[in-house]
Amino acid sequence: MNIDQLIKACKKQNLKAQSQLYQLYKDDLYILCLKYCKNKEEAQDNLQDAFIEIFTKIKSFKGNGSFEGWMKRIAINKAIDKYKKDNQMNVLINDNILSDYKIETSSIESIPLNEILKHIQELPPRYRLVFNLYELDNYAHKEISDILDISINTSKSNLHRAKSILKTKIQGSAYVSKKNLTSNGI
Repeated sequence: MNIDQLIKACKKQNLKAQSQLYQLYKDDLYILCLKYCKNKEEAQDNLQDAFIEIFTKIKSFKGNGSFEGWMKRIAINKAIDKYKKDNQMNVLINDNILSDYKIETSSIESIPLNEILKHIQELPPRYRLVFNLYELDNYAHKEISDILDISINTSKSNLHRAKSILKTKIQGSAYVSKKNLTSNGI
């Protein structure tokens, strides 16, 4: 079955088609969930919740945009909803620390992906969400502020703090020599 046929069958609640769709996308969505969750167990729970919602709401998918993008949005929203439910947002605003940091490509290429993911997962939840939305999923600070119900400056501040923490962790990593990190690093 091609993807359009698979979607049509899932809209008719065909269990075989749902199983095929799950098998087709579970790995990609699991990796996405890992970015937003603090550990593998939470990511697995998020993945399960996302697929439940995908199968529940698949009839609302009209084909505008990519199906994969639609599913990814559901998975991200599930992680954000869990975060909002489990945590109170601490509003952190400090206009003096809103500058961006970047890490040189040559220094980050030596770090295994699982090491980078581990460092991202260790971020405090509010920083991890903002970092992932901004850096990995290309949301603007305005969009993040709307999604998380925080100010734009809080989004910027949380991003800066996430990058600062990541820079410290990466500098301490055995995979990166400290000379490869610039003062404008991460």
